[in-house]
Amino acid sequence: MVGDQARTEHLVANIDPSVPPSGEGCVDCLATPDGWWVHLRRCAKCGHVGCCDSSPHQHARAHAHATGHDVIQSFEPQEGCLFSYSMNSYVTGPELAPPRSHPADWPVPGPADRVPPNWRELLP
Repeated sequence: MVGDQARTEHLVANIDPSVPPSGEGCVDCLATPDGWWVHLRRCAKCGHVGCCDSSPHQHARAHAHATGHDVIQSFEPQEGCLFSYSMNSYVTGPELAPPRSHPADWPVPGPADRVPPNWRELLP
């Protein structure tokens, strides 16, 4: 089964379970004074934490396109699904290094002190 072998090789090339997340929030949003996100995603290859496609800047997808790191994992509490952008599907893989989410007491969207009052109007 060439298809299954190619899929397995793709996932192995895009997942490194030993790498911890780059931080607790979207590193790109946190680098700007007014950055905020709806949900967070973690690169399964290098640990880069970025904001999801529902967020204004979609940093997780931008990171995947810039680096070729195709698989992400939800970085939300009690979620752990892996997703492949190129396959446009959820995938299975090894458990990634902890922590597996941002702090559970963080608000959504966040961070609380940066979310504009009209945030719903600003979503893509």
